[in-house]
Amino acid sequence: MELIAETVAAIRPLDEAAMGAARERHDRLTKPRGSLGELEELGIRLAGVAGVCPPPPPAPAAVAVFAADHGVHAQGVTPWPQEVTGQMVHNFLAGGAVVNAFARQVGAEVTVVDVGVKGDLPEAPGLLARKVANGTADMTRGPAMTAEQARRAVEVGIEAARDLVAAGHRCLLTGDMGIANTTASAALIAAFTGRAPDDVTGYGTGIDDATHARKVEVVRAALTRARTELPGHDGTAGADARVASAAPLAVLAQVGGLEHAAIAGFVLGAAAHRVPVVLDGVIAGAAALVAVALAPGARDFCLAGHHSAEPGHAAALASLGLRPLVDLRLRLGEGTGALLALPLIAGAVRVLHEVATFDSAGVADKDAAAPDGA
Repeated sequence: MELIAETVAAIRPLDEAAMGAARERHDRLTKPRGSLGELEELGIRLAGVAGVCPPPPPAPAAVAVFAADHGVHAQGVTPWPQEVTGQMVHNFLAGGAVVNAFARQVGAEVTVVDVGVKGDLPEAPGLLARKVANGTADMTRGPAMTAEQARRAVEVGIEAARDLVAAGHRCLLTGDMGIANTTASAALIAAFTGRAPDDVTGYGTGIDDATHARKVEVVRAALTRARTELPGHDGTAGADARVASAAPLAVLAQVGGLEHAAIAGFVLGAAAHRVPVVLDGVIAGAAALVAVALAPGARDFCLAGHHSAEPGHAAALASLGLRPLVDLRLRLGEGTGALLALPLIAGAVRVLHEVATFDSAGVADKDAAAPDGA
């Protein structure tokens, strides 16, 4: 736990002085005050993240695709064979996936992290071999991970963030790959938000109604089993969320995935290094709930790249208090939604760097030009 504890301790609040300077600068730029809406608030928060105004551009950026398999696949929650996880990792490394296309478009680097893919993967450029286990266990029959596996997977994410920042990256984006990982995501989100499995379990990669009904029951069964093993669970209304907040790593080990754990660590590592982390979809949302339970201050360093079509994602974002930058009803994962949001983040920063003030441009400010009392 030492690395996790050290990382959590290194997370500091947003810099209020830098945010104040960004607000003041926005008020002097050649545009009506508040006319850029959410982009203005985004630029102000990024100044608080960096501790300087204007904040540095979010470049170079890197998306880390954390890949892992899930034992709950055995419960028939998806028609996709488990082998697709490893096959898609090869596709990422060959540059042939959607995440690669979007990353090329915005100039981001793609790193694939094997934190728990079932079976061995050959060494390849762009692949970080950090396997903690050959996938998780079936969470309906027992804990998905041991406490040690959950801890180590979180550390993998922390280390990945540290190394990417050390390599010069100034914006980190979450990606994921793992057949059946939306099932584990739904279980985590239900546990951390107190929402019912029916409310947070979606159709994932396009399952039919019968499979979706089974998926909901699988999530419900996993949570029911986990309650018997979580300390302090008294079975009352709201107990899931209280226990999750008090013992996030224990809940993660019970019903999470290795990639969820690694993404949670990735968020913590980004926050500790004062670099913004752009969350992708429902898997990242579930992982961010774990990270914020471990370190509430990590929330301020998270940007919601998009709003997924998965219902659990809306619940996670609401709990985190994050507003998504893009809503295209995506449900692919991989980091695709986070990458699509990156130009908006860059634009929010570019405004603070490049737009002239009323004074410098010789443009009359309506407030300065108005007569007293007008």
